[in-house]
Amino acid sequence: MSADKLADRIGASRSSVQRRLKRLNETGVIEREVVQLRPDYVDARMTFVVEVELERERVDLLDEFKRSVMALEEVQQCYYITGHADFILIVLARDMKDYDRFSRQVFVENPNIRRFATSVVVDRVKVSLRVPFDD
Repeated sequence: MSADKLADRIGASRSSVQRRLKRLNETGVIEREVVQLRPDYVDARMTFVVEVELERERVDLLDEFKRSVMALEEVQQCYYITGHADFILIVLARDMKDYDRFSRQVFVENPNIRRFATSVVVDRVKVSLRVPFDD
């Protein structure tokens, strides 16, 4: 949302909104400002949802896995979760061959991964990182 539109919505001046946004950025309330691109326009035509179950859940191994996926451009989102899997990853790839290469390098060759299960996204119905909040 633009600063003008936000100012209109909350009944404040544009400059006041810009000062508040700057302060929110500096204090870490605003984690990051992003532009959302359609993957098919940047040669990432397929999206995969991957459940990962680790062999061992020691803190050092959990942290190692988190660091490793944070460094991978193909991984768009990673969630440490409860339930039968330990992590859910959202992964982008050009095609199945590209994903197969990725999964072999990241999952198959990692001795701490007990299993992983991949679902192929058929249709991106809704994609958002917006956090809802009341005015």
